[in-house]
Amino acid sequence: MKIAKIETVSVNVPPREQKTAARRAPWTADAEVANPMSKFPEYKRHRSLWMPRWGGCWVKVTAEHGTYGMGPLSYANITAPIINGHFAKLLEGQNAFAIERAWDMMFRMSKPYGTVGLAAVAMSGVDLALWDLSGKLQKRPVYELLGGPLRDGVFTYATGNDIDWYLELGFKAVKLACPYGPADGLAGLDGNEKLVAETRELVGDGVEIMLDCYMAFDVEYTVRLAERLRPYRLKWIEEYLIPEDLDGHVAVRERLPWQTLATGEHMYTSWPFKFLIDRRAIDIVQPDMHWVGGLTPCRHIAEMANVAGLTVIPHGGAMSPYAMHLSVAMPNMPWGEFFVGTPPGVPLEEMTRMPGYNVPKGSWTTVNDAPGFGIDIPQEWISPYEG
Repeated sequence: MKIAKIETVSVNVPPREQKTAARRAPWTADAEVANPMSKFPEYKRHRSLWMPRWGGCWVKVTAEHGTYGMGPLSYANITAPIINGHFAKLLEGQNAFAIERAWDMMFRMSKPYGTVGLAAVAMSGVDLALWDLSGKLQKRPVYELLGGPLRDGVFTYATGNDIDWYLELGFKAVKLACPYGPADGLAGLDGNEKLVAETRELVGDGVEIMLDCYMAFDVEYTVRLAERLRPYRLKWIEEYLIPEDLDGHVAVRERLPWQTLATGEHMYTSWPFKFLIDRRAIDIVQPDMHWVGGLTPCRHIAEMANVAGLTVIPHGGAMSPYAMHLSVAMPNMPWGEFFVGTPPGVPLEEMTRMPGYNVPKGSWTTVNDAPGFGIDIPQEWISPYEG
């Protein structure tokens, strides 16, 4: 079975009525979050002041007899031209089941302009669409193509700072967005400790707490903050350094041998993960399936980590079926992340519009057993992408 066409498309999901009134605005409306640009005062207050607005779309891969697979695509204004103007021309006509071959081709053809970064994001969309197509052609869910399920679902934690709402929803683990970084000095250390201390008091001893630092720190600040927070028993500290500082990750590991460390969502392809895994510089590996290059490298990363005795928890892994299929099939992927940026009081089911996307029930998320990733996007929802 050959690939007949690869294209970027828009998916026009019919509007869905929100029936439940919000109790208050979500934490995302005004929260300060430490980030790589916090050192510049004019951009410090909110990530929206500097983040690009490049939107999203979907990759549609159609086989020669008309069956198609779909994969979401981030930063579409930039990544869609990579697919339409380069990848598609070389992949059309290839074997639709030869996903490793297609990934290797994209990896190598992107070398003139750089694979790491936006090209890897473009690769992710194509790779996920190919896995979806393969499952549909074989009438099997993707997790069966990966060897079958090891578990029925994954334990799921909530990311965000509306902790009272997450407890009401039944989550047994929460990850906080860290508000302050090195630019805030000692007052920032105090503010971060206050947030964590208040959260521990609110959730008690029966709920895990993690801290997401979003690439905002240096080695020294990471060490000082971790030492401050040790009494509150954080399960892990996450993404404390910029992803390129691999040696810095090794230094943090050496200085904090007692602290569980996690990172990886802004790393691309398998290579930086191999560096960190080989050196045991982190404990929890967190690739983002939509950015790292797709399911194919995520599987490679999970296998490397498994041999090393490390855990993999994909970034945003419980928010869509894509990472969920890999999570239920791999032995070292027991947890999933669900980012909650919607208003407290509004049930999660009312915020989900895409068919096949499950939401957590308490701290547990399951995966559909329909072919491919279980996302049935009708043809009438699909139109050419014109971003």
